[in-house]
Amino acid sequence: MFRKAEVVIIGGGPAGLAAALSCHKHGIRDILLLERDEYLGGILQQCIHNGFGLHWFGEELTGPEYAQRFIDGVIEKEIPYLLNTMVIEVREDKTIYAVNPQYGLMEIKAKAVIFAMGCRERTRGALKIPGGRPAGVYTAGMTQRLINMEGYMPGREVVILGSGDIGLIMARRLTWEGARVKLVCEIMPYSTGLSRNVRQCLDDYGIPLKYNHTVVKIHGRERLEGVTIARVDDRRLPIPGSEEYVSCDTLLLSVGLIPENELSEGAGVMLDPMTGGPVVDEYRQTTIPGIFCCGNVLHVHDLVDYVSEEAEIAGDGVYRYVNGQSSSNSNYLPVVPGEGIRYVVPQRICGDREVEFFFRSDAIYERGSVELTDGERVFASKKFMRLVPGQMERLKLKKEALTDKEKIKYLQLRWKGSAKEDDRVCN
Repeated sequence: MFRKAEVVIIGGGPAGLAAALSCHKHGIRDILLLERDEYLGGILQQCIHNGFGLHWFGEELTGPEYAQRFIDGVIEKEIPYLLNTMVIEVREDKTIYAVNPQYGLMEIKAKAVIFAMGCRERTRGALKIPGGRPAGVYTAGMTQRLINMEGYMPGREVVILGSGDIGLIMARRLTWEGARVKLVCEIMPYSTGLSRNVRQCLDDYGIPLKYNHTVVKIHGRERLEGVTIARVDDRRLPIPGSEEYVSCDTLLLSVGLIPENELSEGAGVMLDPMTGGPVVDEYRQTTIPGIFCCGNVLHVHDLVDYVSEEAEIAGDGVYRYVNGQSSSNSNYLPVVPGEGIRYVVPQRICGDREVEFFFRSDAIYERGSVELTDGERVFASKKFMRLVPGQMERLKLKKEALTDKEKIKYLQLRWKGSAKEDDRVCN
């Protein structure tokens, strides 16, 4: 099958759904949404806990409830979508090749493409933990799907490696289902998840969180029998003599998320080595004109509300592009992370609108501010009592703040203050 579309959106999760509605709101009608699963909504369908929508809708919703509001909007606006559709290639000229059971191999020619493929979890293979290959080792997201959607309990005595948000939430979920979560190990001296999830999912249930610890061996042949954990030093290497054996029948891995960027790489989009996602401008346009990006395929978000907000920006950018209003690549001003900042998105701007930068710190800091500067002048700043890597932060730059733009070579986001050393101490 061959067809044309003004805008093709790849991914029917929260980012893709919000991007489709944003494009429609801006007047684009020839939209096609492609989703590889058998239903819309993406990962939100298995996130049955509440806490979604406080920023976007002003009320607390579960994941499926949040997704359904956007699904209802897509259906109401009669935006066409194809389920069970796997995109296998996107070319630089915005030709898309996909397959699905109904149409077989499809070739779709688009004026603009929005990448909204989300992210995936790091697996045991990426960690290279020594030991056998017994049953009972899962990623946190797979465990969430097994319990919430398939109705299966993975085990009864659980150790969780990593303090990402999904792992923290699953510690609580498993406890509710009668499992005993013995402990959570975190190799860093701080939690990589939100502070509220540490309090609500671990502290409230008496589940210990061991910072500066990791799993160094997996025990068991047919079924997991236990793990050996150890304390790590400043280089995150196990300290000899600190090993401790913990019996368990289930190990959950919550060790980070990786943007799904095989299609981005195949299209020739430039990737940021720190985020793992594409380099974009303030309209979420990548280094290839006409290819846009939003959501966790761009960088991993804490809150789905921010994903929806970013998709709204991408829809605005697509409208500008298809109507010939985009800036040329030569007009971009680079934005780079400076002292204390791990990454910043967007990584370049044309400066013709107000911009909100998303960023994460590279350590725990307190009592200071984050500044956007060209090395001499400060164009925007925001004070923080505490800055932690596990929480994404934002800084707004007003359009009128960039004076003499042609004289600026680059912008840098940097921390100005002191590090909180207390949180680096091994527990």
